[in-house]
Amino acid sequence: MAAVSESEQQPRSRRRRMTGKQRREQLLQIGRELFAERGFDATSVEEIAARAGVSKPVVYEHFGGKEGVYAVVVDREMQTLLGMIADSLTADTPRGQIENAALALLGYVEEYSQGFRILARDSHAASGTGSFASLISDIATQVEHILAEEFSSRGYDPKLAPMYAQSLVGMVAMTGQWWLEVRKPKREIVAAHLVNLAWNGLSNLETRPQLDHGGPRRGQGRP
Repeated sequence: MAAVSESEQQPRSRRRRMTGKQRREQLLQIGRELFAERGFDATSVEEIAARAGVSKPVVYEHFGGKEGVYAVVVDREMQTLLGMIADSLTADTPRGQIENAALALLGYVEEYSQGFRILARDSHAASGTGSFASLISDIATQVEHILAEEFSSRGYDPKLAPMYAQSLVGMVAMTGQWWLEVRKPKREIVAAHLVNLAWNGLSNLETRPQLDHGGPRRGQGRP
């Protein structure tokens, strides 16, 4: 009978012990899953530790608590989404850039559903990374220069571009929350309709819009 080597006699758990970096990534992935399923408040350190097969002190050692796990998860998701938006703005025309940005945001919803669920719940104050509204603002900042250039070329006030950018990105993001649950129609069709609404609305902007309080539209005459 062949002799058993010393390495073969070692407990399997010892041979497979994770490095600190591996453990950290494991805890982040488990935290991400739990936050997506239950939200921040309904997730506990005990659950994160139990699913990872470690004791609670291990979670505290790496992150200081669930707040630390959540902060890193949210930050990573925000950077992923912002990166996808930035990479999409490569078209030669303003409409093409808006189309690509809409596709990128919906692509994130489709490919990173757990992350979008976490962000769309409105990032918890404990994370220290802001809210979903601040994320929308960050994305809008990346596309407002597109509108500013168009506004200038068409005689509109370019100072209003940030407000319109917020409106457009917010519309896509809110539609993304709805689409996350229904997944119909396909992403490209949803993006096409969103851009149809946005671009044709932008194409017919009034230079100085005013509320008519339900009266006849401009060109129809007023009492």
